[in-house]
Parts: sequence; C-alpha cells; structure tokens
Amino acid sequence: MRVKKGDTVVVISGKDKGKKGKVLQALPKKERVIVEGVNMVTKHQKASQQVKQAGIIHQEAPIHVSNVMLLDPKVKTGTRVSYKVLDSGKKVRVAAKSGEVID
Repeated sequence: MRVKKGDTVVVISGKDKGKKGKVLQALPKKERVIVEGVNMVTKHQKASQQVKQAGIIHQEAPIHVSNVMLLDPKVKTGTRVSYKVLDSGKKVRVAAKSGEVID
C-alpha cells in the first residue's frame, strides 16, 4: 500500500468525493484505510461496564485504498505515488505530479 498512517489524502470516488482528511489507520491485509471525517456511519451503543453512556455514536468506517489519493505537499491536489532510491540507499515515496519527496 502506498498510503500510510498519518498521511493526508483526498477521496476520489464515492459519497465523500472531494473530501480531504488524515489517515487514522491503515489496514493493508484488507486493502482499506480509515480517514478522519470520511465515510461516517452511525453505531447504536449499548451501555456496559466500559461504556457508561448508551446512545447513537458516529464513527469513521474503512474505505478502499483505491478510492483515495495522496495529497501532494507542493501542489495541494491528489497525486499518484512513485518510489525513488536515494544515494544513501533509502527508498522514499515521491509525488508523481511535482516530484516532491513525501517521506
């Protein structure tokens, strides 16, 4: 997966198309990511020992990684990701649009 926890992404398809958010969790085995403020669902919470307050809560649900694009730090739009090996031997992610090193 080319998207990691903490990256800022833009949603390119679905009901939340155009929204930007930070990746809260990456699920590589399921090829999904959880993005802050995107794909919100309602959950009916029953009171228990851990959760004292019962009610309806809103939380983010996973979205397929193909529906998000990494936000280019220079151009501030969605971009594809390529890889580059530096002289030090370290492999880094590079924004395809601007050529800016992401990490």
